[in-house]
Amino acid sequence: MIRKIVVMILILSIAVLFAAEENTEVIEVVIQTNYGDIELELFPEIAPKTVENFVGLATGTKEWTEPETDEKENKPFYDGLIFHRVIKDFMIQGGCPLGTGSGGPGYSFEDEFHREDILITGDIHSEEEANAVYTQILAPYMQINKETNPEIQAIIQECGKIQSVNPIMNYTVEFFKEKTGIDKEVVLKKLKATVDYGTICMANSGPNTNGSQFFIVTKKEGCDWLNGKHTVFGKVVKGMDIVHKIENLSADKKSNKPFEENKAVIEKVIVK
Repeated sequence: MIRKIVVMILILSIAVLFAAEENTEVIEVVIQTNYGDIELELFPEIAPKTVENFVGLATGTKEWTEPETDEKENKPFYDGLIFHRVIKDFMIQGGCPLGTGSGGPGYSFEDEFHREDILITGDIHSEEEANAVYTQILAPYMQINKETNPEIQAIIQECGKIQSVNPIMNYTVEFFKEKTGIDKEVVLKKLKATVDYGTICMANSGPNTNGSQFFIVTKKEGCDWLNGKHTVFGKVVKGMDIVHKIENLSADKKSNKPFEENKAVIEKVIVK
């Protein structure tokens, strides 16, 4: 009897594991445009609500409100919409039912900025890690000690002189633990997904105002200022050449909206 129970528990555990694996798989999507196809992988593990929203709107399984009639709809949302904003070396934006950047699905939902804890040990390789050492070990140490270790004092003074934590990168985490007596694990909290070249992100008008509008990044570096402001929920895996075609369309200089004669239309969004 006990053996049967153990076997059943094992079977259930394996089933749960497989179910978990299914839920964390990427979702493949194709945005068909009049300029060609853009193939995406969406990240339900990182941004489950955002992915569910995008897929629901794309397939017509999620109810939305038509902004011009105020009527409820259950049909594919994105089909026939345009990329209403294109900025060279930055991004292309779509998903507005009005084609102006002011429309949405009639509701809004929260941002998803999931982070992961990364333990820092040994050498300190980046300013981000050095800043974590400063805030988690050195700052508390200086607050509770009137007279600090001369070596630590010299490092802090050097940081102050050049207005940077770079001097900390010449040492190890263990060095700072030994000199301060603060035997604390240094943890760096990093976003699981960051705004980068080829990522698809939610456009918004401020915190927790996501709806239907999204943008695809064409800038190859320097997007750090967008992290923690726009949910990243997928990436382009094929068709960046199409994204660049749309990015480079001639557009109104004020609104960045492509001119009518060369507009980029989302003909259909296919969820595989």
